[in-house]
Amino acid sequence: MKKLPDGPKTPAFLQQLHWIANPVGYLEQTAAEGYGDIFMAGVNENFPVFVSNPQALQQIFTNDTKQFTAPGDLNTHLQPLVGDYSLFMLSGKGHQRQRKLLMPPFHGDRMRSYGKLICNIAEQVMSQLPPGKPFKARIAMQEISLQVILQAVFGVSEGQRYELLKQRLSSMLDIFQSPIAASFLYFPWLRRDFGPWSSWGKFIRQQQLVDELIYAEISSRRQQPDPSRTDILSLLIAARDEAGQPMTDVELHDQLITLLLAGQETTATAMAWALYWSHHLPEVGEQLLAELATLDPNPDPTSISQLPYLTAVCNETLRIYPVAMLTFPRVVQDRVELLGYSLPPGTGVVGCIDLLHQREYLYPEPKQFKPDRFLARQYSPYEFMPFGAGARRCIGAALAMYEMKLVLATILSNYKLALFDKRPVKPQRRGITLAPAGDVKMVMLGRRSRQAKPLAAT
Repeated sequence: MKKLPDGPKTPAFLQQLHWIANPVGYLEQTAAEGYGDIFMAGVNENFPVFVSNPQALQQIFTNDTKQFTAPGDLNTHLQPLVGDYSLFMLSGKGHQRQRKLLMPPFHGDRMRSYGKLICNIAEQVMSQLPPGKPFKARIAMQEISLQVILQAVFGVSEGQRYELLKQRLSSMLDIFQSPIAASFLYFPWLRRDFGPWSSWGKFIRQQQLVDELIYAEISSRRQQPDPSRTDILSLLIAARDEAGQPMTDVELHDQLITLLLAGQETTATAMAWALYWSHHLPEVGEQLLAELATLDPNPDPTSISQLPYLTAVCNETLRIYPVAMLTFPRVVQDRVELLGYSLPPGTGVVGCIDLLHQREYLYPEPKQFKPDRFLARQYSPYEFMPFGAGARRCIGAALAMYEMKLVLATILSNYKLALFDKRPVKPQRRGITLAPAGDVKMVMLGRRSRQAKPLAAT
């Protein structure tokens, strides 16, 4: 039995540069060279083993805390963004404690209570786009998802602090939109503050401004508790662990930033891709409209979210260009056999979502956008995993899918849009995620006349 798998022979530093500049190209080249199920990648010394075989992924993620653990200190590239107490950075009992405190707001009825809020925000943002003028879909979707985060998670919807948070959060996140800027997250030695005009210096100053607002909101909320509030921040302030202890201000801050990063950026990107595919392929948009037309004139959000073709379109959007390319890494505890290799303790292993979603036998013609594949069969959690798997699966996955479906349905039901540029849009690194290169440029043609009032409006 082999000890470790093979991998690309290119020097590790060159692999890192390729991974940062063009992650999809790196993975496609690696697959073309014959590496796929499991291989040694030179992109990060903490987790050198990339895995995309479904059976191996199942073995890894069903053995969380047994054969494999998920230490947060392997996610050091995220620490400057989310802080030390983020779910991303914690391990063991600390991670379990924070996850238990965070889970209740994302369950069932609590999540569904945000349905009409999501629909109304989408309607409000789209109504402000001038007809006949081009706009960037991702920027519009970022405005929607940011308002959802601020109102549903932070619990603020108006006033000076709300406007400042919107402005400063957008500015902070936009700093890492290019692959070059993203290199600051992967090469710590680049993190030098050379003043407000340097990329890292600009980020530090924007982050400080955001932190001031978040801590002010936490302080205000603690001083004036309101049991009737249903936003996630209020629920987290009131939450207690098994020992009866609440979250500290720093813990609350880091979890709020984590929810923002994991929920706002990724969901905005996914919704922009969904708009692209539903207009790039007219038959997809037409089938979506036909399905939406079967609903009552003013349907409730739950009935919208249960539409099968809408769900299939959202799933295919997350499959073809997964926003997150990799799972969080795991570390081998005791020597383990994986796909014919004997991995020694301490080996870092990561699931490669992108290569998993491109497997031909699972997804025939994987480069083609085909929502019907999700109507024809049910995929296991280890065959389709846009939100990761195991103990570190995205805590807001259900809310993200819910928001994505409702926003897409609201827009298509009420507005006529068209692509401004007919050329195919390719994915490009944006921070730690994949986003449409150059954004998705669209044109607002006007409101659909068949509906007199917005979908799910109150």
